[in-house]
Amino acid sequence: MTEAMIRKKAGMASVKDMPVLQDGPPPGGFAPVRFARRIPNKGPSAMAMFLGAVGVFSWGMYEVGKGNKIRRYIHKYIHTYIHL
Repeated sequence: MTEAMIRKKAGMASVKDMPVLQDGPPPGGFAPVRFARRIPNKGPSAMAMFLGAVGVFSWGMYEVGKGNKIRRYIHKYIHTYIHL
């Protein structure tokens, strides 16, 4: 459909000639909106998450240290044969 058919006018010289079609609130107004923050008390505490992260980090560093020991041993073992 064209604008002329919708507005029942032959044409417009400007946008300002258009009648204002604006929606309003429903009769009686909108229903109240509850906007208060409700934070659930589920899940681990902040201290538990922190200690878990420290534990995972410590275990990772332990594994890195084990890998470094193995790498140093292999490096030393290979170089003993190279220098023979």
